[in-house]
Amino acid sequence: MERPKNKFLAELDNGLGNHQDKKSILMEYEAHIDEILIESYDCKDEKEMTERIRLRLGAPEEIVAIWKQELSVTPSNMKWLFIIMNILFFGGGSLLTYFHNVFQWKWLTVIWSHLTAIPTLIAFIYMFFWALLGYEIGKGFGHGGRRLLNKTFLLSLIPNLLLMILTVFEIIPHSWFEPLLTRTFILACILFTMLLYPISWLGFRWGKKASI
Repeated sequence: MERPKNKFLAELDNGLGNHQDKKSILMEYEAHIDEILIESYDCKDEKEMTERIRLRLGAPEEIVAIWKQELSVTPSNMKWLFIIMNILFFGGGSLLTYFHNVFQWKWLTVIWSHLTAIPTLIAFIYMFFWALLGYEIGKGFGHGGRRLLNKTFLLSLIPNLLLMILTVFEIIPHSWFEPLLTRTFILACILFTMLLYPISWLGFRWGKKASI
């Protein structure tokens, strides 16, 4: 049953032309076709096998159209989008902390009290942000997005590390983070930070699979 596979890949190869990720795209789809062939070992009809492949993966021309459309989303734009989003996340939190401790407005104290009462929920929402980062890069750039994921992750992590350094060396007063700054909370922050890359990587794998 190599003929349906080779024909599908040849059409995909021809349609992709000079696409910059052509080699990795072909390898990705070849692996998926091999899975289909293994699952359909009982199928002996080439026409039926071709239909099964196209039903699962789509027609080569449809795949080509999707990948050419993805070129409009540049790696640079995607990278800076998530970096800016993370900066805004930390910037908003920093401003909230500053105004709460310096001005002590009543309405802001109420907001601060509610937020400090749900640190676990905030942490899970933040981890979802990192999973979304990996998913969007995986979906948008497929196999070739791994390098972009690593670069975006490292740059996006700078505000996290900067906040930790400022807090550890008490450049930011510890009293500003009461009642959050407990031993348990610090250990949880370290653990969650260590989990950010695996979460992003899993999101990347999910997004890469969704792009097929």
